[in-house]
Amino acid sequence: MKVVIVGAGSVGSSIARELLAHQHQILLIDLKPEVIGRSGLRGARWLVGDACELSTLQDAKLDDADVVVSATGDDKVNLVVSLLAKTEFGVGRTVGRVNNPKNDWMFNDSWGVDVAVNTPQLMTALVEEAVEIGDLVRLLTLQTGVASIVEFTVPHDSHVIGSTVGGIEWPEDATLVAILRDQAPITPTRDDVLDGGDELFFVTTIAAENGLRALLSKNSREGEARADEAAEADQASDDDGFDG
Repeated sequence: MKVVIVGAGSVGSSIARELLAHQHQILLIDLKPEVIGRSGLRGARWLVGDACELSTLQDAKLDDADVVVSATGDDKVNLVVSLLAKTEFGVGRTVGRVNNPKNDWMFNDSWGVDVAVNTPQLMTALVEEAVEIGDLVRLLTLQTGVASIVEFTVPHDSHVIGSTVGGIEWPEDATLVAILRDQAPITPTRDDVLDGGDELFFVTTIAAENGLRALLSKNSREGEARADEAAEADQASDDDGFDG
């Protein structure tokens, strides 16, 4: 896979190091010539220039890249690079680093960002994931405002214990993609039986999170009540809508 990383600071260099270890082709773009030849980045190609300039991205042959990662410490640069990568070069996947959480709302497909990585938000999610058993925790937002990856640790008194994956009526826009059990990942099938302590990972729309949270509540009575509330809220939202 050909990956272009804009910004060869500590974040960009760390990403490049990991990708090089997995045999990917890496091109790093940075304004500072002195970053060339950083230790641990052998095999990476380098381009010195301003990634906000079309000429620099043309020199980088961005139209051949599979992924562009905007990892600078400047949100404005990360947004401009993502937008140019999408609109001018048709890059299939862009990843943008969010430095200031207040700018998170801009990192979406309107600016050409497929995946926004908000470090403070991600760290918060990981802390919550470590302590919140029995509640849905959002780990990552994909295409901001559209979809997310969420995690749920099944409590040992949960009503879903003993149920098969296929026997649960999951919300329409939520898909169970992995089960982590005893530190081992499992690709879920319809016949897999859920157990206490299982970590369930879903790809879901933001809108479907409440329904998923209600379904997975600690006990069935509470879950049914929360599911009813979520359904009523959705119905009210539909009733308030406009016809174009």
